Amino acid sequence: MTGKTNSPCFDNEKYLAEQTAAILDRVGRFDNKLYLEFGGKIVFDLHASRVLPGFDPNVKMRLLQKLRDKAEIILCIYAGDIESRKMRADFGITYDADAFKLIDDLRDWGLDVSAVVITRFTGQPGAAGFKTKLERRGVRVYTHGPIAGYPTDVERIVGEQGFGGNPHIETTRPLVVVTAPGPNSGKLATCLSQVYHEHKRGVHAGYAKFETFPIWSLPLRHPVNAAYEAATAELKDVNMIDPFHLEAYGQTAINYNRDVEAFPVLRRILGRITGSADFYQSPTDMGVNRAGFAIINDDGAAAAGKQEMLRRYFRYQCEYAVGTLDHEPVQRIERLMEEFAIRPDDRPVVPAARHVAAIAEGQPDKGSFGVYCGAAIQLPDGKVVTGCNSPLLHATPSMVLNAIKHLSGIPHHLHLLSPIIVEAVANLKKDILHRKTISLDLEETFIALSISSTTNPVARTAMEQLPALTGCEVHLTHLPTPGDEAGLRRLGVNLTCDPQFATNKLFVS
Repeated sequence: MTGKTNSPCFDNEKYLAEQTAAILDRVGRFDNKLYLEFGGKIVFDLHASRVLPGFDPNVKMRLLQKLRDKAEIILCIYAGDIESRKMRADFGITYDADAFKLIDDLRDWGLDVSAVVITRFTGQPGAAGFKTKLERRGVRVYTHGPIAGYPTDVERIVGEQGFGGNPHIETTRPLVVVTAPGPNSGKLATCLSQVYHEHKRGVHAGYAKFETFPIWSLPLRHPVNAAYEAATAELKDVNMIDPFHLEAYGQTAINYNRDVEAFPVLRRILGRITGSADFYQSPTDMGVNRAGFAIINDDGAAAAGKQEMLRRYFRYQCEYAVGTLDHEPVQRIERLMEEFAIRPDDRPVVPAARHVAAIAEGQPDKGSFGVYCGAAIQLPDGKVVTGCNSPLLHATPSMVLNAIKHLSGIPHHLHLLSPIIVEAVANLKKDILHRKTISLDLEETFIALSISSTTNPVARTAMEQLPALTGCEVHLTHLPTPGDEAGLRRLGVNLTCDPQFATNKLFVS
């Protein structure tokens, strides 16, 4: 198993054409008013781009651009996530910050958010402050309180004590996309609340769901679908054959446990609102996803799905090590790896990083942390380049400098960083800022490299290769320091780490 799929597995143009047609067809079936629950990441869908190589992480934004004249967007965020400062791991920012970023990203694409809904709001101070910030910047904000008995007490839910107690959000276009920074943000309840209010006003609006994974047209145990289980291990999602679809049509379709379990109640709610429960016979019927029909290399997608399971394995191991996760998600991933006969060493950068750390362990000077750390990156040409820490550099910047030397054809022995600049930074950290460690992390190395490039053409040539590292696979034998993690995130690499601390100092870790 290789760590990087060279050939594309996904046809974005075919996907855009089929997906646009499917959504517009569904709008037309509901009196030209559809509330579309938009699952997954609406922008920068990095999971999809990893398990379906060639998938444009912003293809959903392109989809919305095609529908721009017919669509508007509502953004949901759960008040509890604001209060707990829940993080979006791939960006390292909180959900409320991600909501701000999402609004900005949509505007950059020529789209706008009609309204923001804070769901299950009970006056939480953080959520109230979030609401004030948005309103003072001209964004409409609504709050929905928790509904007693939701989702099972249908009589109460579909009434004045339920959806009727939520404010109606005025919308003007046929398609209303309801999205969120992450799962469990209240998208479904917001859609149903809006459909309820529309029907009270005589508009026969409908509901549908757009969610990329699991892909209903792929086999149940396809690695791409199993990678979805791995990605949601902490939510305990399990893929399954949709029994309602099989009974209604005699066809196998894949869904996941939460949708299947919720379908009977959801169908009753929709039936109570609309007066008819006949339109949807299964949870798969509710979806409009066409991603499976744009896969053009099934073997490549299967290999990528297995690699994603490995990435999730390392991520959950690290989250368990730092105390943000219990052990159950780790065990769920381990069972998946056993099912698909996957080992950690099947990720090529893993043994490479561990090997260079083991070799370096015999050297006398271990740098600032007192242990040797290894780092490895697999470049677009398939070559694996490594680095280890030293008194001057962390392992991560050592790896990055070696990688851009290789891509530029620069001999390994040539230095990219001016010794004068490195010494100046070290003196600043030690003598003025009184830091206990003086070796440069990746962000500091970027600054030193950019300064060196003003007088050193070799450094400038190498620095120009940094964008080529986007999407490359990286493994560290240790948890990264904040400066290393931020630098790798800016490069856009696919990072995994062993669940080991580079130092026993709690503050640095």
